[in-house]
Amino acid sequence: LASITTEAHQTQLSRQQLHQTLEKQVASRTAELQTTLQNLRQTQSQLIQSEKMAGLGQMVAGVAHEINNPTTFIAGNLEHVEEYAQDLLAFAQLCEREQLNLSPQLVEKLQAVDLEYVADDLPKVLNSMRLGSDRITSIVLGLRNFSRLDEATQKPVDLHEGIDNTLMILNHRLVDQGDRPAIEIHQQYGQLPLVACFANQLNQAIMNILTNAIDALEDGQVERPAITIQTEIQADYVVIRIADNAGGIEPAVQSRMFEPFFTTKAVGRGTGLGLSISYQIVVERHKGRLSCQSRIGQGTKFVIEIPYQP
Repeated sequence: LASITTEAHQTQLSRQQLHQTLEKQVASRTAELQTTLQNLRQTQSQLIQSEKMAGLGQMVAGVAHEINNPTTFIAGNLEHVEEYAQDLLAFAQLCEREQLNLSPQLVEKLQAVDLEYVADDLPKVLNSMRLGSDRITSIVLGLRNFSRLDEATQKPVDLHEGIDNTLMILNHRLVDQGDRPAIEIHQQYGQLPLVACFANQLNQAIMNILTNAIDALEDGQVERPAITIQTEIQADYVVIRIADNAGGIEPAVQSRMFEPFFTTKAVGRGTGLGLSISYQIVVERHKGRLSCQSRIGQGTKFVIEIPYQP
């Protein structure tokens, strides 16, 4: 009887040990599957973003090329138009002074034309056209610099130029929207060196953060919406701070905001990839740091830190 009892006890212990072993194996396998799933989701988000950036790059290159050709033609001919206009004005003014020697038809035509007004306004019109042409040229250059399609390696770049180009791309969302005042942009730039980075990817990270700030300001119905962009050097890092004065982010949301596919936006407004991709670009691609500081009712600040070689 004692032998049977001992054998039953050993059998029970073996079952408990087997059960514990199985539980450990299941827990280990579950953790592996969760890690694999997380990696797959991150890979999927990277693939989606790569495809989006490739499509955006091709579109930007095509648009920039199509705009650049006629703009160059217009800018090149404006100088000739200005010269011809000045010659015609000088001729008309000479005719006006020599009315005694002109035919009645020419005198009547000169009297019908407000020559003094035309002489004053035409140079202004031509100058406005030149400014418009220069503006289009700068936009084309900004599009090229933003995409930097030909740069697949790290190169020293002016981060301020990248930020300015990104703001230009987003300008249509910053202006007065009727139900929301124009968003004020406060640029507090420090003295930065050229920083070796993947410029197109870093521009994308900055754009994602700025887009989130704009969304927050639109949702929060802020009386005087504003975004402040600060840059400076701290030790061996270049620091970019992007802050808004919206309603802030709940702590529970802050802890998950860099997770792929996590979003609090309505369906159709966000995919939950923007901040996750920004985190990958800053932390994994550039070995930097990306953090968020937010207080309810006081706004949100994102801090990008990129290492650089002095």
